[in-house]
Amino acid sequence: MPISELSPNRGQLHVRAAKLLRLAAASFLAAQLVFFPVPSDAGDKPTSAPSTASRVSARVSTNDPVLKAMQTELSRAITELGTSDQPPYYLSYTVYDQDFIMLTGAYGSLLDDRAIARRFADVTMRVGTPDLDNTHGQSRSSGVSSGTLPLGNDQDAIARVLWELTDREYKRAVPALMNVRTDTAVRAEEEDKSPDFSKERPETHVGEADPAPFDRSAWEGEIKRLSAAFRKYPDVYFASVVLQVTNSNSRMVSTEGTTLVSPSSSMRLVMEAQTRADDGMDLLRVETFQAPNATGLPGEAELTAKIEKMAADLSALRKAPVAEPYDGPALLSGRAAAVFFHEVLGHRLEGHRQRDEEEGQTFTKKVGQEVLPKFLSVVDDPTIHELAGVKLAGAYDFDNEGTPAERVEVIKDGVLKNFLMSRMPIKNFSESNGHGRNQPGLMPTGRQGNLIVTSTQTVPETQMRQKLVDEVKKQGKPYGLYFDDIQGGFTITTRQLPQAFQVLPVMVYKVYADGRTDELVRGVDIVGTPLAALTRILTTGAQKHVFNGVCGAESGQVPVAAVAPSMLFSEMEVQKRAHQHERPPLLPPPGFEDGASAAKAGAQAKDEVKP
Repeated sequence: MPISELSPNRGQLHVRAAKLLRLAAASFLAAQLVFFPVPSDAGDKPTSAPSTASRVSARVSTNDPVLKAMQTELSRAITELGTSDQPPYYLSYTVYDQDFIMLTGAYGSLLDDRAIARRFADVTMRVGTPDLDNTHGQSRSSGVSSGTLPLGNDQDAIARVLWELTDREYKRAVPALMNVRTDTAVRAEEEDKSPDFSKERPETHVGEADPAPFDRSAWEGEIKRLSAAFRKYPDVYFASVVLQVTNSNSRMVSTEGTTLVSPSSSMRLVMEAQTRADDGMDLLRVETFQAPNATGLPGEAELTAKIEKMAADLSALRKAPVAEPYDGPALLSGRAAAVFFHEVLGHRLEGHRQRDEEEGQTFTKKVGQEVLPKFLSVVDDPTIHELAGVKLAGAYDFDNEGTPAERVEVIKDGVLKNFLMSRMPIKNFSESNGHGRNQPGLMPTGRQGNLIVTSTQTVPETQMRQKLVDEVKKQGKPYGLYFDDIQGGFTITTRQLPQAFQVLPVMVYKVYADGRTDELVRGVDIVGTPLAALTRILTTGAQKHVFNGVCGAESGQVPVAAVAPSMLFSEMEVQKRAHQHERPPLLPPPGFEDGASAAKAGAQAKDEVKP
């Protein structure tokens, strides 16, 4: 994904996704670092809603001065604007507090060691009526104004900025409503005449912050030692180890009576290494780990072993032949299958895409029809915080519109049942199911959280390779492809461009029908169209695998998880990956001029970063 917080490297995925986003509504996924408000994973379910008469003046028992400033200014704003010719029927304030610690290491030293505290606000306003308001058919940023808020607890200073943002958004919302009414009068009748905003029960919930202790000095030493391990590999041309520690608190108040305080903590560790083949192809390996606190991350010995594996993979990839275009049997590992389903299926099940007439609407009229093989089911469940010992990045208790997260059964036994809904209704689906998500500064849309694929037609993992060989022989092909690891993918859902997807694997092997040893290849991308690809799944493994990442789409970047077993496809199409032709470095890295051994370089690195 085009995210700039990880490292100087961006990769071909970032370039291609950015180009597509300039052309159409492309969505994309990668395992990366990014600054965003992390959803809450604490607290009980909300209490009952207040009465209509007390919606604006409702208060929660709290001494939080920021929340008090928000509630006071919200009451004042809606009272004053209520006397205007076009009064808002909905107004909400969301304030995000974010405290970050960022440690970035390279080759035994720290490139970045900083702590950041920031606070910003979204003012969301709807003018008109829930049936037709200023957000109708507008861009995803219509209806919201954002700005930086003062740090600290000065209620007057906070209220002053909220006042300015409210005034700014009202002056945008009223002309936008007039444009909507004009467009509606002169344009052809829309196929989906659903309202613009759903009626939901107000929620009240105040979570208690409990950040885990963080030994910054100890982690600085570990980041140095881990990054130093890359110094003994001369073919690793760029490497970094990044730790992001996040303590967040999201406060939301609305004129409906919702009051939410959702604190959370998380740690995310990303290890990245890159090399370049002689033909100029950049090759990347990334390992990511995420947990609520330090105790959930792997130990240093396990991380060091991962680094050794990354370096070995890159060395093998440099020597591997470039794959040729292929169409035939393929086996996707669980992680690869998870990304495949996120891109190919998940984005096309997001609610707003069924209503937007610029979207391809692949599944809009297929409710009640079979869209997958009968042995497959799909749910999106943000209420699950951990699966098989792995923390899920897409977990949250309330979405960004204040609606409780729900488990949504989107496909049952191959049959489409539901969509991932925000508070934008669509035909036959009038309510939110807690999937309205956004990056601050953008309007929420229906988005994925934890997309989980299950299967009733499974075989043990150890038998999946043989199943691939059997299918290769059945089709008379010389080989099949096994996709072991993946770095991300993207998809296009607009009808203005071909309905297509691209999944970007890293470790790909030719599996020969005649029993030859599997052969590693490079420079291959999975491509295709969604309806055809989803019908070619023959069977799955019995074990679920997790891909945690950051997904970018119209409403911004949000954390997600995709979970799936390994999958055997009767047919999968791949193409050659585009790449640059810049030569590898002309000089050997420092310490290797005279053929110095990797062991010597590694020993020197360890000596220099002793704690």
